[in-house]
Amino acid sequence: MWLDVLKSFFVIALELTLLFIVISFFISLIQGFIPYEKMEMWMGRNHPFFSAFLAVFFAFVTPFCSCSTIPVVVHMLNNKVRFGIVMIFLFASPVLDLTIITLMTALLGWKVAVAYTIITTLLSIIIGFTLEKLGFQEQVKKVILKGGMQRRREKFSLQTTIAESMSLMRQVYPFLIIGAAIGSIIQGAVPTEWITHYLGGEEWWLVPIAAIVGIPLYIRLSTMIPISQIMIAKGMALGPVMALMISSAGASLPELTLLNSIFKKKLMVAFVASVILMSTVSGFLFYLV
Repeated sequence: MWLDVLKSFFVIALELTLLFIVISFFISLIQGFIPYEKMEMWMGRNHPFFSAFLAVFFAFVTPFCSCSTIPVVVHMLNNKVRFGIVMIFLFASPVLDLTIITLMTALLGWKVAVAYTIITTLLSIIIGFTLEKLGFQEQVKKVILKGGMQRRREKFSLQTTIAESMSLMRQVYPFLIIGAAIGSIIQGAVPTEWITHYLGGEEWWLVPIAAIVGIPLYIRLSTMIPISQIMIAKGMALGPVMALMISSAGASLPELTLLNSIFKKKLMVAFVASVILMSTVSGFLFYLV
């Protein structure tokens, strides 16, 4: 059994390594042509719906985990970017980026990746504007980001692209390997019948439970995707898998600790409830699509 686990791990790890090298270089390459400071200015000055999709695009091209998103959020708030737009970026950033979508396409299929992108984009926009409509902008503390925000390069440089690609690999690649290892153990050691029996049904309560269970975890999506591929292959329903992925990436204990320094209690509760709602609705929608 353990020989099969090791064999599976090396196969999955090799596939992910080759794929991630290409992805990380491509992401670092296109970031050299993105005017980040202008995008931030456009988000604060254009029509709300244009700004909303711009915030999602900003989240899409910045491969941040939930914790590293916080300094960007503080910087946007200090620069008077509309609250709803900031919240859209906050919800979208941990769950949407080129790395995640490309890995999801390769491992789970393009239909899952497209559905995931559309669902998380629309829910991020709806929840962000809803929180603004309910007046939660009054629940933001005044916080000054020390040292400002790191300025992004705007000119192409192959040397800088390679350096940033290596930096991205150092940040994300270990989580991919962890995911490959856990997925290999599940594939080799956990009986398919067990997963099919307990997690393979379409009982509605599996989705909200998965969404709630994901909150205390700190699992990057780059770790969860290889695990999800194995779980789905062994019979786990897609809805709970997606709910768990989104909630674990969208809100974690380290992120909540950081958010507590800039959000008051009511907004903290609303944020956690919104992530659970987003994860649960996404899980139910995946049952349909």
